[in-house]
Amino acid sequence: MPASLGDSLDRALEGAFTRRIPQSAQAQMKYLVKQLKGTKAAAQALGISQRTVERYVAGKLKRPRQDLRGRLEREVKKRWQPQIRAKARKKAASTGGLVLSTRARFGFTAAGDTSDDARIRDLPPQALPPHYADRLFAARETGAAEDQLRKIAAEGLAEVYFRANNSRAHGLGVEFTDVERLDIEL
Repeated sequence: MPASLGDSLDRALEGAFTRRIPQSAQAQMKYLVKQLKGTKAAAQALGISQRTVERYVAGKLKRPRQDLRGRLEREVKKRWQPQIRAKARKKAASTGGLVLSTRARFGFTAAGDTSDDARIRDLPPQALPPHYADRLFAARETGAAEDQLRKIAAEGLAEVYFRANNSRAHGLGVEFTDVERLDIEL
């Protein structure tokens, strides 16, 4: 499965957590019920019945199916330590930026309608400026599609790596596709 930029952004924010998420299904379910203010909302978020949620909360059910376990963990991580997550995002968007390394297909178009055929490149870690971090996180929060996130990342990589902070290759456009590996750090 190709690497997702949105998932990589989420994992980068999870790296800022100061405590582990609840480990047992019962603890995760209780946390989710508390965050969503009721078993009905938790059931809707997980795509299961309200009664099933109540059974997990009561401890009658202990081991969720693999697909439910994954959904439950994702929903808990999405809501875990919101202040720590917001602080890490604010730091990345104002002063720190993001460090992105990838192995993906890059293609280029230059000003004179010339193009370079796309090829797989293995880029070393590149520090994207804070305004790209802000744009990526804002797009992620509004539910932007993976293509939109990749366009923003491609603009950042074009500026930092391919145009060397706009000191060369002016007007070079960069396509960022077929991502094999993608790592993001705050």
